[in-house]
Amino acid sequence: MRLLRSFVLLDSVSVVFMTMQLWQISLHFNELSKPSEKLAASLMFPMFALVVVGGVGLFLAKKYGFILYYIQFPFRLFLWVFSLGFITLLPEAFNQFGDEWFPILLKVCIVFEFVRLFLTIKVQLHLFGGKS
Repeated sequence: MRLLRSFVLLDSVSVVFMTMQLWQISLHFNELSKPSEKLAASLMFPMFALVVVGGVGLFLAKKYGFILYYIQFPFRLFLWVFSLGFITLLPEAFNQFGDEWFPILLKVCIVFEFVRLFLTIKVQLHLFGGKS
């Protein structure tokens, strides 16, 4: 249960940063020129809802929380909505604006997301006995 709650806490941090990102997308959507950028920007809105509702489901340890996380997973990778995504901002917080840390921290975020997927599956099997 603590593990799920820690995932919910990380998702809450993601929601805060996604809110700021969605605000910027809504203000500047017409300035996006590439179809891939528009697609990614458009997918951020339903992704926000998935993260919020899925987080509530995980907090309550309901099956729909797990299902929504599994649905989110590929979109998290595509949209770079990571549980630990905020760590990519740490160098800026320490006034290091070079690009040397970002690739390393991005890889850490991706690896952690796969670890989170694995742990989420383990928790689900423990809670629900492998039955869906």
